[in-house]
Amino acid sequence: MSNAVEHHGIGLKHPATTKDWFAVFTTPRHEKRVEEHFRVREIESFLPLCRIRREWKDGSKVTVQIPLFPNYIFVHIERNERVPVLEVPGVLSIVGGGRESMSIPESYIYGLREGLRQGKIEPHSHLTSGIRVRIRSGVMAGMEGILLRKRSDFRVVLTLQMIMKSVKVEVELDEIEPVDSASHLCLAESAEVA
Repeated sequence: MSNAVEHHGIGLKHPATTKDWFAVFTTPRHEKRVEEHFRVREIESFLPLCRIRREWKDGSKVTVQIPLFPNYIFVHIERNERVPVLEVPGVLSIVGGGRESMSIPESYIYGLREGLRQGKIEPHSHLTSGIRVRIRSGVMAGMEGILLRKRSDFRVVLTLQMIMKSVKVEVELDEIEPVDSASHLCLAESAEVA
């Protein structure tokens, strides 16, 4: 499905004030246009894109770039800079609603950027159950998610709850640890099967 992954949207403005990352909900299929508006307005943004191979009805195959999280883009702003973001065509809202939108940890954005750069992240559907693990090392160290197996490889699905979107991260079994004792038992059993 996913051959390579990359990201775009590093902004131009870097004042010395405190900024946080926020998820912005966009009109469907307008993420790239919104990113361009942010760039022109010097609003720092991050639109994670992944390359996938698609086959059209006529049998031709092409590689296209699609948003890792459809309908979402991230902005790095101060809390009082919400209005310029909301005025951008295609922006519907800042996730979390109200004046106190929930910010996204800098470590999550950094981990996404590095994982995309290394080609270790691909889209995955949102999950609500499974074996809960913590990644101990690598670009997503400290993040918690759900362990999956894909043939002999291990993957951890990380979910950004506020936008109900998930990504799949490749990991080695020794790079993860169970979050609770029930998960520890299941993790040991899955290692024995491998």
